[in-house]
Formats: sequence, C-alpha cells, structure tokens
Amino acid sequence: MMLPSSCELTDRRHSLRRLVRSLLLAYAAAAVGAIASIDAATFYAHLVRPAWAPPGWVFGPVWTALYGMMGFALWRVWQVRPAKSSAVLLFYAQLVVNAVWSWLFFRWHLGAVAFVWIVLLVVLLGITVRVFWRISRVAGALLLPYLAWVLFACALSWAVWRANPASLG
Repeated sequence: MMLPSSCELTDRRHSLRRLVRSLLLAYAAAAVGAIASIDAATFYAHLVRPAWAPPGWVFGPVWTALYGMMGFALWRVWQVRPAKSSAVLLFYAQLVVNAVWSWLFFRWHLGAVAFVWIVLLVVLLGITVRVFWRISRVAGALLLPYLAWVLFACALSWAVWRANPASLG
C-alpha cells in the first residue's frame, strides 16, 4: 500500500479548508437571514396566504438543506476557479441578495420592495446556475433545487404581499 505524497496531503487539506469555508459562508448568510426572521413564524401565521402556501415549519428544514447544497456548489467551483473569479463573485452577490430579502420581508415588512428584491435574486441565481454549470455540472446541478425554491418563494411573496397590503406596505 502506497502512502499519499506530501503534495497530495496538502491538496486534500486545501480542499477540505475550501469546503469548510464554503459551508461556513453559506450558513453565515443563513444566519443573517435567520436574525431577521426571529419573529417570522408569528408574523407569517397572521398573514393571509394562498391555499398552496406551505406551513411555516417547512421553511427551516428546506433552507437548511439548500444552504448546504449552496456551500457544496461553491466548493466545487472553488476547486476549479480562484476565490475572486467572476463566478464566485456572482455567487457572493446572490448570497447577499438572499440574506437581505428576509430583512425586507420579515423584519421591515416591505412587501413591494421584497418582491422586487426576490425577482433580482431569481435573475442573479439563474445567471449563477448557468455560470456554475459551465465550470462544474455538479455545482450547477446542486443549485437547481435552490433556484426552484426561490422561484416558488417569488410566487409566494407576490401572493402574500398582494393579499396583505396593510401588513406588507
């Protein structure tokens, strides 16, 4: 049995560090959104929602899984591209837009602005998926459930905002 060379061990350590950084970055964005959403369950429960809206408890587990997939997607791209590549910067941009949305909707109750913001997220995320797909099909595929969920969230944001003009100015 051959032992790995010192270069292979160094590469594995760098890869592991990139993975940890990718996951920490994704979950840091989740934490920023979660801070804004501390009272989201109560607020969401009092809103008029369409019949197809999921119960509030669904969002936490779904977003937890999606943020993990986002972290893995970023890691896959980092394996090929440097941390300051346009693909990675695009990922950062959509991550910031994602985190700010929770503040707009749940903390500041700005329904119209939150809707425009989530449309921006859909556009940025669509571009990110395409760019990631070109670099790594696995990375692009890991973002597809996230894109699907954000499209759903976009429709839900529209419906909830329109049904609650007094609560979501």
